[in-house]
Amino acid sequence: MSFSDKVSSLLEQGVLVSPDLLDENLSKEKVEDIKKESSVVLDKRKSKEEILDDLPRVKVLYSYDKKSKKRSFDDFVKFFNFRFKALERLIRQRPEMQGLISISKVGIKEEKEQVSIIGMIKKKSITKNNNVLLILEDLSGQISVLIHKNNKEVHEIAKDLVLDEVVGVVGVLGRNIVFSNNVIFPDISLNKELKKGPTEAYAVFISDFHFGSKFFLRKEFEKFIDWINGKTGSEEQKRIAKKTKYVFLCGDLVEGVGVYPGQEEDLEIPDIKDQYRELARYLSKINHNKKLIICPGNHDAGRIAEPQPPLYNDFAEDLWKLPNAIIVSNPALVNIDSTEDFSGLDILLYHGFSLIYYANNVESIRNAGGQKRVDLIMKFLLQRRHLAPTHESNMYIPDSEEDPLVIDKVPDIFVTGHIHRATVSQYRNVTLLNTSCWGEITEDQEKRGLEPQPGRAFMLNIQTRKVKVINFLGQ
Repeated sequence: MSFSDKVSSLLEQGVLVSPDLLDENLSKEKVEDIKKESSVVLDKRKSKEEILDDLPRVKVLYSYDKKSKKRSFDDFVKFFNFRFKALERLIRQRPEMQGLISISKVGIKEEKEQVSIIGMIKKKSITKNNNVLLILEDLSGQISVLIHKNNKEVHEIAKDLVLDEVVGVVGVLGRNIVFSNNVIFPDISLNKELKKGPTEAYAVFISDFHFGSKFFLRKEFEKFIDWINGKTGSEEQKRIAKKTKYVFLCGDLVEGVGVYPGQEEDLEIPDIKDQYRELARYLSKINHNKKLIICPGNHDAGRIAEPQPPLYNDFAEDLWKLPNAIIVSNPALVNIDSTEDFSGLDILLYHGFSLIYYANNVESIRNAGGQKRVDLIMKFLLQRRHLAPTHESNMYIPDSEEDPLVIDKVPDIFVTGHIHRATVSQYRNVTLLNTSCWGEITEDQEKRGLEPQPGRAFMLNIQTRKVKVINFLGQ
C-alpha cells in the first residue's frame, strides 16, 4: 500500500490525518487498526482535499536501469546514429529549415542556390583568414561548411560550436561547399510555458556532500537538517521548511575511494560503505513526509561512465532502506507535485561531469569566467539538447537503443552539481540550478580550478517558481 493509498484509506473512514504522522513503514494492518478507532480524528483543521494536497507526489519519468554488458563497435555506430536522428528530428521542426535536404542530395543543386542541411560536426578548424570551417556529416554523406568572419553574428555562434554536436545550416551552395548564413540548434521553443503549481509548496535542492571527507562541513549540514525539520531559522524560513515536500540530492553523496591520487589522505571515513551509512544516518533525521530524490555522481560507488545507474545496493544499502528515499540514475527525469488539474514540474537531474569540459573549451564561456559561469554552460547544453554532446567531454556507455543524455523532453527545472557553485538562472522558462556543496576546498579542487561556494540550499516555490537560497556557512 502506497503512502497516498494509506491516507486515502483513512480519509474514506472520516479519519483526517496529518502527513507527518504517516510514513512508508506504516503497515496495512496498522491502517486497519486506526480505522477501527472511530474516535481518532487528527488535524481537524484540514479537509480531505487539503491533506491530499500536502502529500508529496513523485513520478520517475526516466531512470536508466539497464544491466552492463560487453559493447562492440556496432554499438557505437548505433548509439551515434540514434543521437543524430533524435536531434535531427528536433531541428527539422524549426521554421528556418524549409527546403531541407540530405547532404548526399546537395550535389543536384545549382551553385549559388540556397540549401538547408542538418549534420553532426565531424571537424572544426579556423582558416588563416579567421573564418570557421566545418565538416558536417549526416547518414548519407559529408560536406564542408564555411562561416565567414564578415557575418559577425553567425561567426560568433560558430566559434562556440563543438565536435559531435548536431546543427542545422542554412546557406548558399558553392563548389563542394556550403557558405553558411545561419546556424540552427535543436534548442528550446520560445513559447515554452512557465509552469506554476496551484498551491504553495517547496522543493529543496542540494548536492556534493562528500560524506567521509575530512573537509565535510558537518556543523553546517547539521544546521540544514535542523532547518528542514523546522527547528531553526526565521519564522519565514520555518514556514518554508514546513511546506517543503521534496528534497533533491544531485550526486557526489560520499567522498568515495580511489577517485584521485592521494585521496586517502583526505578521508575521515576510509570505507565507502561506512560513508554511505553515515550519510543515511543523517538523512534518516529528515521528516519522512518529505520525499528524498537521490542521484549519484562521479565520487559515488559504481561506474563513472554515463548514464550512471542508481546507487548499488551492495554499497548504499542503508540509503535504500530509507522509507522516503527515491533513488534514480544520473541523469534522470522526475515529475513532482502533479494533480488532476496540474501536470506537475519536470525536474532534470544531471550531476554534471561534462560541465568542466565546456567551461574550458567553449570560447565565450571561458572568456566570461569558465567554471564560475555554470549558468552559461547549462544554457549551452539546453541549446544543444544534449548533456555531453562532444565525445571526449565525458565517459559514456554506447547504448545501441538510445542516448540517455539527449534532452528529449524539455524540463521545467534543470539541476546540476559537480562544480560546487551556487547558481540560479533561467533560460526560456527553464530554471537552472547548480547546487553548491558541503565541503571546504581541497588541494585536488584547487588543481582543477574549482572555486566552491559551499553550504547553500536552494528552495524552489512550486507555486511562483521563485528560488531562494539559504547560506548555512558561518551562521
